Amino acid sequence: MNRLGLGAATVATMIAGAASAQDMPYEIGEGGFHWDGYTAFAQAHDLTGQRVTITGPWTGFEKEKVDVMFRYFEEATGAEVNYSGSDSFEQDIVISARTGTAPNLAVFPQPGLAADMAQQGLLTPLPDETAGWISENYAAGDSWVDLATYEGEDGEDHLYGQFYRVDLKSLVWYSPIAFDEMGYDIPETMEDLRELTEQIVDDGGTPWCIGLGSGAATGWPATDWVEDLMLRTQEPSVYDQWVSNEIPFDDPAVIGAIEEFGWFVRNDDFVQGGAQAAATTDFRDSPSGLFAVPPECYMHRQASFIPAFFPDSAELGDNVDFFYFPAYEDKDLGTPVLGAGTLFSITNPSEATDVMLEWLKEPIAHELWMAQDGFLTAHAGVNLDVYATDAQRSMGEIIAGATTFRYDASDLMPSEIGAGAFWTGMVDFVTGESAEDAAAAIQARWDTLK
Repeated sequence: MNRLGLGAATVATMIAGAASAQDMPYEIGEGGFHWDGYTAFAQAHDLTGQRVTITGPWTGFEKEKVDVMFRYFEEATGAEVNYSGSDSFEQDIVISARTGTAPNLAVFPQPGLAADMAQQGLLTPLPDETAGWISENYAAGDSWVDLATYEGEDGEDHLYGQFYRVDLKSLVWYSPIAFDEMGYDIPETMEDLRELTEQIVDDGGTPWCIGLGSGAATGWPATDWVEDLMLRTQEPSVYDQWVSNEIPFDDPAVIGAIEEFGWFVRNDDFVQGGAQAAATTDFRDSPSGLFAVPPECYMHRQASFIPAFFPDSAELGDNVDFFYFPAYEDKDLGTPVLGAGTLFSITNPSEATDVMLEWLKEPIAHELWMAQDGFLTAHAGVNLDVYATDAQRSMGEIIAGATTFRYDASDLMPSEIGAGAFWTGMVDFVTGESAEDAAAAIQARWDTLK
């Protein structure tokens, strides 16, 4: 059925016959979505009879949510979208691309694999105007362009990806009840956060719960601390040089960030159980001190996923909440944000593929998942009121206010470093090794890979 040119009210009457409420849970024209953009998009594109094939990492409930977004694209254009999620996406996409059976689009959970495939000629650059559009329409737009620009098979740099879903790591979780009882304010700068840390100790409390334990992956939470502090003590370009090893791991800039982390974690008065306990406490158990009565700690720095490990008694906005891990006022580095994200890249070009990428520029393509929860975006044009929860909205506001966004450094480094030597080196540092020695050992391991 060709739906081009139909008004929102007319299209809405077709929904019952065209798709189930589960497929299209939001009635066209109602709510805070950008329906005007949807209608204009529908009028501009007729893809009747065409298909877009997509593969990515989203399975289960996440697949159900992204399928809702794709369903509205189908309704607008007449195209068919076939999305398949895979737990072994990273292996599957390489095999299909090399054998000539790749889908039209691949959704990469990490830029590193996309960069590798671009260099091998397995990805198609995005249209030239895309980089400018992202710079202008995404919060910290230049950051997203940088993160998706790679050297191609021709030896030239091209934009190969368009970011969609974002994960946020620059968060501090705290107990509003405990803060209120003690009269503590939310720190707005890193200087304020350090002062608050010392004040809590002076008042007889313990500021931080920190846990680095994670089985074979023990140490990874420490890498997030260091990455966040690198972004708060150095220019983004220095962070990028660190990630690529253009500056060595034992460069003074990196050592400085490690020592900043040490200010928090290596003071036994600052950490529940002391520094040695931080090195062995499982990260899933470490936030529990926020909920003790009296509190065993007042703050816990961790990413947006950590509520999955809160006790059943946790009520976000009541006995637990979060604030932005702040920047130093005196360093004038803006409001950097650390996180991760998924990007769409072209693995098999087609007309419908190009139109899908245009669809992903529309605010509503983001809002349709925002409204279902479990989704954050850097798109500056979305209606933040559409977020499903106050917590998601607050996180969205943090991303919207970012002046710099950088991907988790350890995820971009060679696996033997980012998922090996960096982890163990930070545990060694927390348990007593100097920042210089820990960093030098990581660099020595990196040197063996060259």
